[in-house]
Amino acid sequence: MKYIDVTLTYKPGMRGVEFEPAKNIKEDGWNATTLHLYSHAGTHMDAPTHFEVNNGSVDQYPVDRFFNTCHLIDLIGIQPNTEIRIEDLRNVKQILKKGEGLIFRTGWSKFQNNLIYRDGLPPISKKLALWCAEKGVSVVGVEPPSVADVNNLPLLTEIHTILLKADILIVEGLTNLEQISKPKVKLIALPLKVEGGDGAPCRVIVIED
Repeated sequence: MKYIDVTLTYKPGMRGVEFEPAKNIKEDGWNATTLHLYSHAGTHMDAPTHFEVNNGSVDQYPVDRFFNTCHLIDLIGIQPNTEIRIEDLRNVKQILKKGEGLIFRTGWSKFQNNLIYRDGLPPISKKLALWCAEKGVSVVGVEPPSVADVNNLPLLTEIHTILLKADILIVEGLTNLEQISKPKVKLIALPLKVEGGDGAPCRVIVIED
C-alpha cells in the first residue's frame, strides 16, 4: 500500500493561523505553543451549520463517514475561474457508485501563497453539485480553499447548500495530489472534534491499494 499525506502544513503566516509561545523549556521545563486556528484554515472540512443548512456540526459526523472510496478527477491545467462541469468527470460518470466520493486534482495548491488561490479558484458548477447530490456522492475533495467562488456570496451559499443538504462531506484545501497514481483510492479525512463546529482543520490521507 502507498500512503499519501494530502494535508497542508499549518504554519505562521497561513491565512487564519497564528502561533503564540505558551511555555518554554528554560522557564517551564517543556515547550508548548498556543494555536489560533480559523475553523476553515488550511485543509479542512465543512459542516452543515457553516451555511445553516441544518444544525449539524462537525463533531456530530459518525466516524465511519471519514473513510471513503474516491475517484480521482484529473484537471491539471484548468484555467483560473473555470467551472468544473459534469463533462469533466469523463468515464467516472458511468462507473461511480452511490456512496463513493470525488477528488478533484487541479494543481491549485501550488498557488496557496498567491492571490489567485482564493480569487481565481476553479469552482464546482451548480449542475455538477446537483449531479453529485442526485448520485449520492459521499465526499467532494478539492485543492482550493473552497468548492465555490468566495467572491460571489449567493453562489457560494448555493453550492455549499446543495452539497451539505445532500449529506456530502466537503473537504477543501488539499495538496500533494500529484503524488496519486491510481484512478480510485481510499480517502481518510479526520477533522478536529470541535463541539458545535461549523468546520474544522483536518488531517487527510490517501491510500493507494
